[in-house]
Amino acid sequence: MVRALFWLVALFTAAVAITLLSRYNQAYALLVWPPWRIQISANLLIVLSLAGFALLYFLTRLVSQALTLPVEVQAWRKRRQAEAAYRYLTDAQRLYLEGRAGQAFKHAESAYENGAPQGLSALIAARAAHAMREQERRDHWLTIARDHDKEVRMSRLMLEAEFAIAERRFDDAAARLDELRNAGHRHIAVLRLALQAEQARGRWHEVARIARQLRKVKALSAEQAAPLVRRAHIEQMREAEGELEQMQRIWNNITTEEKRDVGLLLRVVPYLVASGDLVLGPQAIEDALEQEWEPELAVLYGRCRTLDLHRQLVTAEGWLKQHPDDAGLLLTLARLCLRGQLWGKAQSYLEASLSITPTRAAHLELAKLAESLGKHELAQGSFRAAAELGA
Repeated sequence: MVRALFWLVALFTAAVAITLLSRYNQAYALLVWPPWRIQISANLLIVLSLAGFALLYFLTRLVSQALTLPVEVQAWRKRRQAEAAYRYLTDAQRLYLEGRAGQAFKHAESAYENGAPQGLSALIAARAAHAMREQERRDHWLTIARDHDKEVRMSRLMLEAEFAIAERRFDDAAARLDELRNAGHRHIAVLRLALQAEQARGRWHEVARIARQLRKVKALSAEQAAPLVRRAHIEQMREAEGELEQMQRIWNNITTEEKRDVGLLLRVVPYLVASGDLVLGPQAIEDALEQEWEPELAVLYGRCRTLDLHRQLVTAEGWLKQHPDDAGLLLTLARLCLRGQLWGKAQSYLEASLSITPTRAAHLELAKLAESLGKHELAQGSFRAAAELGA
């Protein structure tokens, strides 16, 4: 409001000033165009000149705008088409997230046809077609997306790997993921897909490596990663059962923290024992029990063989001082004594174990011992008790 008032005052001031100046201007102009002569005042000449300049400027602008009008109309149409294309694209994304795959597919097609980012439109159409279980349409749009790899190559490979895993084509998925890794793409989403593919392919050393990576970057919690790593180690040991050197190599690749996993030791140590290991299994159980007592590991210790039976027996007796009422540890001591042919101590440990918790394993060990010592009545009673517990 103040600005408009200022310009109004300035306009009237200029008009008054021009009027006063023109009153004192006695000059004139003489225009000669034989045989005519025209004499006009200088003031009129100035007014006519300004009016002529304004008219010429107006006509020039009018002609210029008339000439550029087709270009502007074309640009306007392109802008409208681009706006429509982006609207189709955003609607396709929204509809897919809402679970309306059919509508999402139609909008993605329209986005592609109207000039939206074509690689992205093709991928959305492929994902929607996959959700509708229309494999031909999906593959068609993936082929189109491949023509726009400069924009969406990584997205396309991720999508193809995801589709391959969903259809249990794990080798195809691994091939796509290898392409991504070779190109330097090793982010969390790639690792998650790779973990699924390697689990299905039974490449357990890769499963352990990827699970550790995901745990390191906090994409998996320690509780989530532990079962994956444990299973990977168990499967590797199972596949190498009977080949002690290979099992030792696998064991050496297991971290110290993972070797303290009770669930892992309970499954892996029997494979080591069956393969003739005399060092790794017993040592792992000893290290784990030093950290935390676990009765099942104490029982498993009795099945392990070592290079020094006396040391093994002394170690187990040391544990007994701290856990005198552990029936499993007493059974382990009995088995070690049996191995060392200490029949009397073995019988005492077995009877002590049975007095705390009667188990089928302890009854069978006592029955075998009694039979070897000629105590047939005791052997028959123990066999009978074992059979009852087994039933």
